[in-house]
Amino acid sequence: MKKLLLSLFTVLVAQFAIAQCDITADICQDHITGNYLSDGQHYRALLLENQVAEFNATLYGGSTYRFAACSGTQDGNLQFRVYDKERNLIFRNTEYHNAPYWDFKLESTMDVIIEAELDPIAGSSGCAVMLIGFLR
Repeated sequence: MKKLLLSLFTVLVAQFAIAQCDITADICQDHITGNYLSDGQHYRALLLENQVAEFNATLYGGSTYRFAACSGTQDGNLQFRVYDKERNLIFRNTEYHNAPYWDFKLESTMDVIIEAELDPIAGSSGCAVMLIGFLR
C-alpha cells in the first residue's frame, strides 16, 4: 500500500510540474513574436534551489535569433547565460535586469551552451523554459 501511495504521489507531482512548465511556456511564447519564428523546441527544466539547467543549441551564421527565458508567471524570474562551446561567456541577462528575451545576430555558425537558473529573489523552485526563435 505504501508503494502504491508513493507511486501515486510521484505521478501527481510530475503532472503538476508538467502543467506548470506548460503555463510558463505559453507565457514565454509571447516573446517570440512578430517576425520571429520558433525553432519548435521548448527547452525545459524543473529547478530546485541553486540548480542550473543547461541547454545546447546550434545557431546558424547570417541569422538573427531571439532567446526567451521564463519561469513562473512574470518576467525577470530566470537568469540565463550564453557560452560558446569553449565556455567563453557571450551574454548574460543579469547585466540587463534579467531581461526576459534578447536578440543575437551571428556572423558565423556556432554551437552554444545556455545555462539558466532561478533568480534567488523570485523563489527557490520552479520551471525554467527557454525558447529560441529566428528572424524570418
